[in-house]
Amino acid sequence: MGPEGEQVGIVPIGEALRLAQDSELDLVEVAPMARPPVVKLMDYGKFKYESAQKAREARRNQALTVIKEMRLRLKIDPHDYETKKGHVERFLKSGDKVKITVMFRGREQSRPEMGYRLLQRLAADVSELGVIESNPKQDGRNMVMVIAPHRNQAATDGARRQAKADRAAEGTAPPA
Repeated sequence: MGPEGEQVGIVPIGEALRLAQDSELDLVEVAPMARPPVVKLMDYGKFKYESAQKAREARRNQALTVIKEMRLRLKIDPHDYETKKGHVERFLKSGDKVKITVMFRGREQSRPEMGYRLLQRLAADVSELGVIESNPKQDGRNMVMVIAPHRNQAATDGARRQAKADRAAEGTAPPA
């Protein structure tokens, strides 16, 4: 391809190099395995810079999924349950996934249905903030369930967090 993107056709290597020098561009091999090899006249430094900028922008727009973990015991006190539920709600409000683990000890292992009911109760209590991503599964002495925030909730919280970070970077953050 020529300097303006037009097709030049099959050209000997010497003439292609001369064309590149005349237009002060680089001769870049695009498809080396093709017969004949395909080359392009371009400013390679500018190309590398623009591709790095696109990659940086793509990384910035990626959502970072964080998984928080909350561990419960089968015989949990009502107040302790409310405290743990509050932590789960806070994690979901901030847009993070929550992995909830119920730990069984001794004879408790013979009653996995009680752990299942505890996890279902917790999922029902936080249903307005999140949805069950993976149902309760027995994993040795533990039963595990993952709750993810609702999609629109996570998006608005992520945007809110980004705006707050932008304000802090500019130095115009409102006093807390």
